[in-house]
Amino acid sequence: MANIKSSIKRIRISERNRLRNQSIKSRIKTLLKTGHVDEIYSYIDKAVSKGIYHPNKAARMKSKYDRSHSSPTQ
Repeated sequence: MANIKSSIKRIRISERNRLRNQSIKSRIKTLLKTGHVDEIYSYIDKAVSKGIYHPNKAARMKSKYDRSHSSPTQ
């Protein structure tokens, strides 16, 4: 455990952020399986704005969802 007061605070903050990020990522994974397109995109965009996902990863997630849920074109 850290001895410096600011380090102790930083550990608390990083743990809080980790738990929040974990819950948001879990919610997105659940939505990708069961959710509506608008709701999924909204959650992914919010995660990008909060720094949970990199913008390119979000774009890949959206693209992958679109490919797997679009009707095949022939």
